[in-house]
Amino acid sequence: MTIDDSFIEYKNFTNSAKIRLSDNKKFIDFIDAGHEFLIKQINEGRPIYGITTGYGESGANATAIEDAQELQKNLYRFCGVGVGEYLSAEVSKIMLMVRLTSLSKGKSGISYDLLKRFEILLENEIYPLIPSQGSVGASGDLAPLSYIAAVIAGEREVIYKGEERKTSEVYRELGITPYVFKPKEALGVINGTATMSAIAINAIREFEILLESTESFVAAIYEVLICDTTALEPFVHESKPFAGQIQTAKNILKKCKGSKLTQKAFSRYENFHLEKEQNIQDRYSIRCAPQVLGVVRDNLEIAKKWIETEINGVNDNPLIDHIGKRIYTSGNFYGGYIAHAMDTMRICVGNIADLLDKEFALLIDHKFNKNLGENLKINKKPTHHAFKLAQITLSSLSADILINTNAASLYSRSTESLNQDKVSMGTTSARNFAKQLPDLANMLSIAFMGIAQAVDIRGVDKCSVSLQKLHTVIRKEVTKLVEDRRLDLDIKSINKMLVDGNFA
Repeated sequence: MTIDDSFIEYKNFTNSAKIRLSDNKKFIDFIDAGHEFLIKQINEGRPIYGITTGYGESGANATAIEDAQELQKNLYRFCGVGVGEYLSAEVSKIMLMVRLTSLSKGKSGISYDLLKRFEILLENEIYPLIPSQGSVGASGDLAPLSYIAAVIAGEREVIYKGEERKTSEVYRELGITPYVFKPKEALGVINGTATMSAIAINAIREFEILLESTESFVAAIYEVLICDTTALEPFVHESKPFAGQIQTAKNILKKCKGSKLTQKAFSRYENFHLEKEQNIQDRYSIRCAPQVLGVVRDNLEIAKKWIETEINGVNDNPLIDHIGKRIYTSGNFYGGYIAHAMDTMRICVGNIADLLDKEFALLIDHKFNKNLGENLKINKKPTHHAFKLAQITLSSLSADILINTNAASLYSRSTESLNQDKVSMGTTSARNFAKQLPDLANMLSIAFMGIAQAVDIRGVDKCSVSLQKLHTVIRKEVTKLVEDRRLDLDIKSINKMLVDGNFA
């Protein structure tokens, strides 16, 4: 994969392709021309933010040209105040790629030499060790991104070959010389939205598997609860033509194909008077599942488009236009699009969790599950309780998710002597979206265990091919629940298969 002066597509961040920085002379000259224009402006005595002035509210403090190099060094050093759990090596890697993409547009006033340093880190799989907390999302992700700048300069720590190491040790081992930042370059590294974007990219990738797995669960619910597929018919969803809703209904209906359990579309009109206690239509959590998940699908696509635009944009300050001979102080570092996308995605996860909670409650309750029995018990002895507590754990997890759906973008903090008085909180929202996903995965793991038990009760041969395959995958790892036993280890086993995409 080559980075040039155009863009890197979002999809390329989801594979392990090696980064190769373009060595095209036209590209190199374009990048360096921006830096040379900036240096010329400095030498002519023009005050330029973050280069011959202090930072933020300290922008009123003029500095000597001779101090420009020290100013860059002090920037990444005083911003080294990150706290909390470290970001994963994968997120750190994506951060490098995202920041490199932005800087490679040639509007940041940095040199080609700096771009090569990103390439060196990526080629050697040296990933900065970055604390996850400390950013308010403007001026971008200052604290977390300072760890990238520090590593480029040979300081702090990295993840190398799966181990946490001192950067200086790894550099000596590989013969890498620490980089000395030129004017504007450290600012160009840390002034951007790469942290929130990287967390968002990684979390979205995980979430897509969970969303597709949720559709598999809903399809299975249609079968084991002997539901009416009329609500899945194309006519219904084409009558309210939201793309996500149409796609979700199509996916669920396809998974139900060949089932001997579901009631065929329109059959309830004929059989209504023949079946005891048969409602003419299913409960909302089942009948409206395409509408619930369709909104999620459409919001997911919007989020992905916004993320793609963000990572292919230039989001530091000031912006350098060496063609038009202009320097723009501005606010592209404000991570509003990521913040709003992640706020919306957290609400989406909450809606999925709420849907699962409702559907699983129906699945194990003998009053509603159409003869699947009390708590999906196979052993009918009164001393056994089967999935009773599993349902409580699942419901507890839904509450944990729902509590974390408040919009982080509304919690803007006034910081840095009221210079940063309106900030995006994009990184906070992205982190909290990522935090929801393990809870959702555990909910789904419990839910699929219940589905497998229901299939055992109904009969595997009556199920669709899709559900039969799902049942086989589960039963390879977890046996059916006959005698009461601990289920936590079973949940872990199912969880691993789930996040690997086996149920999507």
